[in-house]
Amino acid sequence: MVRTTMRAAVCVRAGGPEVLEIREVPVPRVREGWSLVRVKGAGLNRSELRTRQGHSPSVRFPRVLGIECVGVVAASTDPTLPEGTTVAAVMGEMGRDFDGGYAEYALLPDSLLMPLTTTLSWEVLAALPETYLTAQGSLDALGITPGDQGRLLIRGGTSSVGMAAASIASGYGLETAATTRRQSKVEALTAAGVDHVLVDDGGPLGPRVHAIWPEGPDHVLDLVGTSTAVDSLRLVRRGGTVCMTGTLSGWLIPDFEPVAMIPSGTKLTAFHSDNYKGGAGVDVLRRVVREVEAGVYRPNVDRVFALDDIVAAHRYMENDEATGKVIVVPR
Repeated sequence: MVRTTMRAAVCVRAGGPEVLEIREVPVPRVREGWSLVRVKGAGLNRSELRTRQGHSPSVRFPRVLGIECVGVVAASTDPTLPEGTTVAAVMGEMGRDFDGGYAEYALLPDSLLMPLTTTLSWEVLAALPETYLTAQGSLDALGITPGDQGRLLIRGGTSSVGMAAASIASGYGLETAATTRRQSKVEALTAAGVDHVLVDDGGPLGPRVHAIWPEGPDHVLDLVGTSTAVDSLRLVRRGGTVCMTGTLSGWLIPDFEPVAMIPSGTKLTAFHSDNYKGGAGVDVLRRVVREVEAGVYRPNVDRVFALDDIVAAHRYMENDEATGKVIVVPR
């Protein structure tokens, strides 16, 4: 039986981690086209950090953040999603236009719910949806397929998406290199299957990349974002592809001149995880779950926080302490 009240982490205004307050609030009432999910776990994402800081102009506070979650259908308005079904949900304005996964229950559009069958723990399952859908979509955008003999450079390798991309690429058999700003995170990247770990100390990356691959990598997955985009276009081999997925350094490339900055024949593409929300991503996520269950992909759960510790979790993420995915669970 669904309770009438629940605990939720409410972002009461823009600001630091302390603006996230644990409150007892009413459980959302089910309405046509929306079903109630009992949240079992939610992955934390950098976009939630920026929303909390006030960098999402469309978001109005107070708001329960969280662009993804996994859980069990508690009350359904869709006969194809009966109560008790294990589901995941990502994006679709979760935690922005309507309350998201930082709560014991979330009322979500039926169109966002992705039914799954799995033996994975809730903590591991919660690490997959946004992170692995983004990583898989990015590799697809780069044109990478299983058995690819190419060379992949991941910039921002110890982000959760970077670790997921390394895991998938390793399963594909690619030769990979990845960057990290901290020597202490080298071992984690190696464990994820990265062949060459490059500690980015702020100096030129090109000489170190070309020492490994004189012609440059065939593919660059740039998760750092706008501050490194132009450099990534210079690093990739002529005719190779750069995929911009990350926004760790912001949204815009200042003074970007495509004709001058994109080498002739080199391709620049992008991926946004909203492309894999709901029905568009369910088959991809099911495939990811199967590969994780089989041990082909090695998800990296860095740390699991209780919902009551959401302030500490955001502070941990904001200080770049994580290597992989940070999870929040309603305990």
